[in-house]
Amino acid sequence: MTAHRPNSAHDATPRALLKNARRIVVKLGSGVVCDVHHDFDQKHLAGLVADVAALVSEGRQVVLVSSGAITLGAAELNVHRSRLRDASVTRACAAVGQTKLMQAYAQAFRPHKMTVAQVLVTEDDFTDLNRYKILRQTFEKLLKLGAVPVVNENDTVTNIYTEQPPVFRDNDRLGALVLSKLDADALVLLSNVDGLLRDPERGGEPENVVRVVTEISPELRGAASGKSSVGRGGMAAKLDAAEIAMRAGGLVVIANGKKPGIIAEIFSGAETGTVFLPGSRMAGKRRWLAFATTVRGEVTINANAHKAVREGHASLLVSGVTRCKGEFSSGQVIAVAGPEGQTIGRGIAECGSQELARLLGGSDGTRRGVLVRRENFLILSGKEGHAGDD
Repeated sequence: MTAHRPNSAHDATPRALLKNARRIVVKLGSGVVCDVHHDFDQKHLAGLVADVAALVSEGRQVVLVSSGAITLGAAELNVHRSRLRDASVTRACAAVGQTKLMQAYAQAFRPHKMTVAQVLVTEDDFTDLNRYKILRQTFEKLLKLGAVPVVNENDTVTNIYTEQPPVFRDNDRLGALVLSKLDADALVLLSNVDGLLRDPERGGEPENVVRVVTEISPELRGAASGKSSVGRGGMAAKLDAAEIAMRAGGLVVIANGKKPGIIAEIFSGAETGTVFLPGSRMAGKRRWLAFATTVRGEVTINANAHKAVREGHASLLVSGVTRCKGEFSSGQVIAVAGPEGQTIGRGIAECGSQELARLLGGSDGTRRGVLVRRENFLILSGKEGHAGDD
């Protein structure tokens, strides 16, 4: 695994960067905000909120991504967790739990004379570029006005049990997408583990915690297994989120949110949890294409077009398309496959599938125009889903 041993000279750099982070996203897992009985742990939350309030008083901006609504709603409605496999039951629990969640945060922040703002999002708020921009404007205004946004997926209208690959998947990934959207400096993923462990069987003893990660390698992913007993995610989900945030130029920390004073400890520069170093920053639109979009259709292109877009950095022309699959409209995101059927990229379509089919069905002279402009085209390198730096 690509990691550094603790107490090296390299380790001082990320800890110092955390001390200087000005815009921060903190994700609180269900196991952090709820106790073993799935009741809201108001006493523990008060300590976390006090740490957040202290960060804000230092001139930092903090956005919270909080799990717990479904768990709280299930407890209030006396619904056994086995029933949450039913999407309608999950939505009902979320509807009840969202109210309880915000009441708890409002109560916890009140002694600090701070206002919280509920921001419920759906995948459409991220996959639609116009809504994506509007949501950022809302975040910016809330932070400017001194509020602390509390973000959660709007599970009352979302089906998490769907055959379509979800954009969020879990709140770890949502936290990373919020960091990407806001160009935040750091993402803190708090759960009930001490960080990324070298050997999960040995637990959180200091020598077993990976302190600094520079690259999420296949070996590192292989070591991440298991799932949270309360939330949807596990360590594998946290690595997915870390990769997104790293590509957005952000620091990531995985730490134990049950440890008193953990947020203050992290941003004081103390050696706690696992820090993931930022990688090369992708441009904003490319980050959106890579991580926050839903693919609506797919086109296959010929060898000449494949060479032009991969090596010549050209736009994708209609004349290079050999097949169109699925229904999509102009402005929606489509996948682009090479001659052998492998996905090579995704981009924003300049025309819809019906218009494209009409053009493809015409003579060679009518098959003109641009399907995906270069600035709206993301090339994927290696295996499908990993964005390149083209």
